[in-house]
Amino acid sequence: MVGDGHRSAGTPLRAAQDEAGVPPGVWKGGGLAAVGLTDGDVVSERQAELLLGKGRHPDADRIERERLEAGDDPAKARRATVLGRPIEHNRSEKTEKAKERTPWLGMDLTFRPPPTAHIAWALMDDKRRLVLESCQDTAVGKTLKWLGESVAQIRWKAGGTQRAPVKDGLIVAVFRHYESRAAESKPLLHDHAVVSIRARRPDGTWGNVSADSLLAHIVAADTLYLLYFMEEVSARLGWAWEPREVTPGGRPVMEIAGIDQRLIGWQSTRRQQIEEALSVLTAEYVEEHGHEPGERAAYGLACRAADRTRPPKRKELRSLSELRQRWRESAIAAVGADVVDRLAQRARAAAAAVWARVRPVVDIVLAAVDTVAVVYVMRGAFKRHHLLAEARRYLSYVLRGRPHEPGLDERIVQTVLDDFTRPVGRGLAVTADLRALYPRDTDDQAVVRPLTRNRMLPLYARARRAAGALSARVHAVRRSERLGSRARPHTVAVYGASRSGPRLSRTDRKAGRGQEQETDVAALEQTRSTIEAVALMAVSLQDGVRERDVAHRLRQRPAPAPPAPSHTPPPGVQPSPGRTPSGGLA
Repeated sequence: MVGDGHRSAGTPLRAAQDEAGVPPGVWKGGGLAAVGLTDGDVVSERQAELLLGKGRHPDADRIERERLEAGDDPAKARRATVLGRPIEHNRSEKTEKAKERTPWLGMDLTFRPPPTAHIAWALMDDKRRLVLESCQDTAVGKTLKWLGESVAQIRWKAGGTQRAPVKDGLIVAVFRHYESRAAESKPLLHDHAVVSIRARRPDGTWGNVSADSLLAHIVAADTLYLLYFMEEVSARLGWAWEPREVTPGGRPVMEIAGIDQRLIGWQSTRRQQIEEALSVLTAEYVEEHGHEPGERAAYGLACRAADRTRPPKRKELRSLSELRQRWRESAIAAVGADVVDRLAQRARAAAAAVWARVRPVVDIVLAAVDTVAVVYVMRGAFKRHHLLAEARRYLSYVLRGRPHEPGLDERIVQTVLDDFTRPVGRGLAVTADLRALYPRDTDDQAVVRPLTRNRMLPLYARARRAAGALSARVHAVRRSERLGSRARPHTVAVYGASRSGPRLSRTDRKAGRGQEQETDVAALEQTRSTIEAVALMAVSLQDGVRERDVAHRLRQRPAPAPPAPSHTPPPGVQPSPGRTPSGGLA
């Protein structure tokens, strides 16, 4: 609540926040009305102590006093202020495993923009700084709303075995911090959203939010937050986004186009410390086990490196204006005043270049194929929230900050589940259905397997190769369909289009999608081959007629005309009509 500073005993919370240079926390979430709060109210110390520390009503003091004045005994008056089960129940001797239980009343979700957003926020003028903070507020608010309405579930009935959506929404206290924990303080705009575990059931009673439902959707919430933040920045400041590869062969991150890469190195000192410690831990692992760490072991080593290099919180207090002045002086010493002073100008120029060569078009089928390919290679078996996170990453890469149609990510995921997956086991997990991706030629399924099993490549690089192979298959099917039927127009499912665009055909449809007339696959393939042969023959005949016509005209001319002077098209103009690239993936 006081940032990374230390609050001395006896200092009021608001005074400590002013000294630490951090703003006071604010309440957010759809469940605030149930406890008499409104969105944007300041979080007081007593409210946080009651709700987040004891699971009681934020205004419990007033409620308890009124109950005592009405004649209730102290125990009953206090029980009226408790939301759900009292935390004393966990400490009762009658409770099973009482010594192992600890009262758990909240969880911390950290919202952090990409590194270039920290740089622009710290080094540009106050007007743009406030705009970026407003973009952060909007993105965090929309993400918390999605978590409360679409994800959060509350325990229901005996033992909490059944789950139900929360009645109103979540109750969240959001605290904003400005700097990182690096030895030399660096800009790190981020919000800590402390989610209260208390929420109302559909019948109005209070209970505990299911933690596993929220934790399972953390990555999906993170990608949604980044998508909203990118859209807000592009809409308000006119900037564009480009992918940047942090680790060779790894998943890229989206950054503001035009920001000097040297400033990213200046800002990411904490990451450099982690990478240095990680190299030492990796060498120790290889010496002990005799081989390189796998994906799971590498993740564990990275967590150990982060913990080992985690510095203590600073004790000296600085205001935001002092921090910004120190950051500017440090950045100028690292990269020069010209780079720092022209950040906004270069970002606008880079955005114009990005929008000139990138067309923000979303093809539902290609997005679904790309999503299922990446998730299949990365995980093998997966669930809906894994697809949702990857679909939102795809929208970030393709749209580059342009707004997406509401529900477009859900439509991509539903297309994947309807057309390109099959169930695995008895749970809710599914996997990619290669027979749906290759409906006619089963031999081509062998094309994907070597790409996914090539251990010489990083995992994400393998996923991108598989996605490219499957996307090429979709284009090949579409070309054959256009060749076989001239009546079918060439359509691209653009942003905001419906799901009725072209799809890969399947011989078997899932239940509930309507009955279709059964067709002999062999006869269909023979008919298609005949049509293609006839079309190729027609094209060759037309070419022969055209050549004879040209030769006849040349014989009738009295003399050959002088060659026309060569003409070079201006930059940016194609010599022949062609298709604009639709913004590929890094």
